Amino acid sequence: MEQNVGKNDKLIRVFIALAFAMLGMIYSPWYYLMTIILLVTIFSGFCWPYKLLGINTNKKGKNG
Repeated sequence: MEQNVGKNDKLIRVFIALAFAMLGMIYSPWYYLMTIILLVTIFSGFCWPYKLLGINTNKKGKNG
């Protein structure tokens, strides 16, 4: 599986995951699902919607 999530993208996802985790504690446990999805993409470096759309924010994975 080719990594298509770059360093800056991962950092942004960390902050969004923290926000979703807080929302999960306050409102609904369904926000934890989004937190888990974001954490999986952070640690794996792969985002399947990016693959479908042809987006690659990982500079090491780009051609050239």
